[in-house]
Amino acid sequence: MTKKRIFYGFLGLIVLYLCYLAYVFVLSPKTNLQSIYLIPKDAVFIVESEKPVESWEQVSKSRAWHHLKKNDYFSDLTENIQRVDTVFNDNHKLFEFFDNRSLFISVHMISPKDYGIFYVLDLKRIAKLQLLKTYLNTLLDDGYVLSKRTYHEHEILEVHDRDSKETMHLSFIKNQLVASYTHTLVEASIDQYLEPVLGRNLNFLEINQKVGHEDLFRLYVQYHFFDDYIKMYSDRPSDWVMRVSENFLFSGFYFDLDKNSTLTANGYTNISSVNEYYLKALQKSGKAKRSIPEVAPNSTALYVSYGFDSFSEFYKNFEMVQQSDPEQFESYQKGIAKVEKFLKIDIKENFVSWIGDEVALLQIQSHISKGKNDLALVLKTNNADKARTNLDFVVEQVRKKTPVKFKAVNYKGYEINFLSIKGFFKMLLGGRFNEFDKPYFTQIDDYVVFSDSPNTLKGIIEKVTEGEILATSTEYIDFNQKFDPESSVFIYSNVPLLFDNMYALADAPTKQKMRKNKDFIICFPQIGLQLSPKDDLFENRLVLKYEDVEKVKKHQVLPITGNNVTSKSKNTATAQTTDAIFNLKPIYPNDLNAKTFIKKYNNGNVRFQVELKDGLKHGKYEEFYTNGTRKIRGRFRKDEQVGTWRYYDEDGLQVHKKRF
Repeated sequence: MTKKRIFYGFLGLIVLYLCYLAYVFVLSPKTNLQSIYLIPKDAVFIVESEKPVESWEQVSKSRAWHHLKKNDYFSDLTENIQRVDTVFNDNHKLFEFFDNRSLFISVHMISPKDYGIFYVLDLKRIAKLQLLKTYLNTLLDDGYVLSKRTYHEHEILEVHDRDSKETMHLSFIKNQLVASYTHTLVEASIDQYLEPVLGRNLNFLEINQKVGHEDLFRLYVQYHFFDDYIKMYSDRPSDWVMRVSENFLFSGFYFDLDKNSTLTANGYTNISSVNEYYLKALQKSGKAKRSIPEVAPNSTALYVSYGFDSFSEFYKNFEMVQQSDPEQFESYQKGIAKVEKFLKIDIKENFVSWIGDEVALLQIQSHISKGKNDLALVLKTNNADKARTNLDFVVEQVRKKTPVKFKAVNYKGYEINFLSIKGFFKMLLGGRFNEFDKPYFTQIDDYVVFSDSPNTLKGIIEKVTEGEILATSTEYIDFNQKFDPESSVFIYSNVPLLFDNMYALADAPTKQKMRKNKDFIICFPQIGLQLSPKDDLFENRLVLKYEDVEKVKKHQVLPITGNNVTSKSKNTATAQTTDAIFNLKPIYPNDLNAKTFIKKYNNGNVRFQVELKDGLKHGKYEEFYTNGTRKIRGRFRKDEQVGTWRYYDEDGLQVHKKRF
């Protein structure tokens, strides 16, 4: 009888325990919170994963991540990600228990030069068992100290690492575990979870609902705080960063990683209805097939393409969306009317009518000096003859109305002219074109190319005539195939070339950081972003191609530096062939109306000087050694060497002569 009582008593306990589990997992009220409600409102970036363990294993095994881990930043990031689960690593079964539960990782600025990382892990209804709180002590060794404190009626667990002196702050809020090495982020989460800001933001939810949920991981960007994040790396104000922060609201991407470590992301972006007229007009104006690579040099570091069904349709929408701001629209109309009245031209007839379905900005690696930014604006025409006729008319009107006297220069069969209308493109197309103040221009087949530097146009003409353009670059062609051929916005970057350009413009501290991190930047030699209109949003596609950094360095084309033959010693000079000595490199005068071009040594002495006509070498040429002694003399006619040329040693004695 006693044994039966014991047996039934034990059976009763099991039944009671099973009933308790049923209540916890099935019958108890559903008081679960959504993870997004716990994320503080000032998140710059948010990473979301449904299978964090599986996804992290896939990323951590990739060639790209193995390379990036050598970098201090990514090493710290890896350490931070892994710290979240270090307390569970000693128990593999418990670690596996955390998979298939959504994990959010968000980045927040906690000071002007530092950020904090915040984690939210959905424990689902298992949190009611208090398993993790109870089990936490058993996972900590002597290297950690566990303490507890209460903040606004919520218990915060603090796990202090004796070695690093850092403390991980954790709290259980209903079914969610929140954690951060920055205590203010955990406290901010507790303060706002009952009245969430980000999680109830309609603009965020619009993007969140569009992004898929079955991929590697998802990334969200909140652009309102993007400029604060960029300031951590540079104190220099940036127009493009400011425009991004003001004009975009949220982006959401879902990522995939292939066997070659190429990262592909698809998603959506919404834009502000307050500030950005240009993007709203683009969103309403369709898309176009990209063709400007036909004239974009293969040395293009950055290619930004704007496509539309037609430019006239875009321009109509651009004017229409500006009307939502009467003051802005009135200012815009006055600017256009002022130019039209002064020059007696019609903007819509003489410009808008001949522009086709694509406009692009090019940043090109200079063929003159390493790292210099060459900028060009390219307009595809819908009728090449109409474009030429109208531009000739406008140039003639400018000549009549202004004191600028400029004679067109013919360079390799292409005419370079000058459009002296200050700030014209900024007025016509917005602030993103303010780099083209008083541009030179040339027409290459169906494309009109503008630049403030005539040398940029010369370089583009040379590349086109030699066939060294993006349209014939196997590297670009293969990468471009990862995108739809048509888009509203397409951004392509040759990262090594862009790195060199940005390095040349950076201050000393920034250059030091760039040198340190170069291998971890150029290992993604090609990056592309595409935006296409989709309902009231932009549909995104982002691709980052990974390549072994040593291969990237081998393929990188180094720019030409210097403008002429470098000085040689007398013995070296006499050893050269006559042809090599008189084979002078081209020069690049910025003023095509200048009469002479002079280049000097660092000591102030003249290195060489040559007479010019219409931007071409025409007349006497002289070159000197660093001490001022003449080295070479001869004459040019229309950029060609003519007559007898002479070469002298440093004692002033003639040692070579050649007749042209």
